[in-house]
Amino acid sequence: MTKDFDALTHRLIAFRDDRDWKQFHGLRNLMISLNLEAAELLELGQWLNDGALEKKLDDPAFVERLAEESADVLLYLLLICERAGIDLTEAAHRKIDANGRKYPAEKSRGNARKYHDL
Repeated sequence: MTKDFDALTHRLIAFRDDRDWKQFHGLRNLMISLNLEAAELLELGQWLNDGALEKKLDDPAFVERLAEESADVLLYLLLICERAGIDLTEAAHRKIDANGRKYPAEKSRGNARKYHDL
């Protein structure tokens, strides 16, 4: 895990343990919580078209809410990875490598087709 993710995870675990919340952090509950927080992130764009949502990036209050919801998603993801012993940085590198094999640039550039349709 990168130095930043490692330090952040340690801080998060200390925060959790200081409050005796590990008892509530089984893998299933963490996965559910991650999705609930992702839904709150998605809610920020509910009923807005792409242009209207992009325009909201000029609003500091909106950007702050976006940052808060994004952080919630990240923190639950870090808790899941800590619980499962996953090095998130390494897993992300492996996923990018796998996607590179499925979506070679020369076949994928400029289109949104799935790998089996290339």
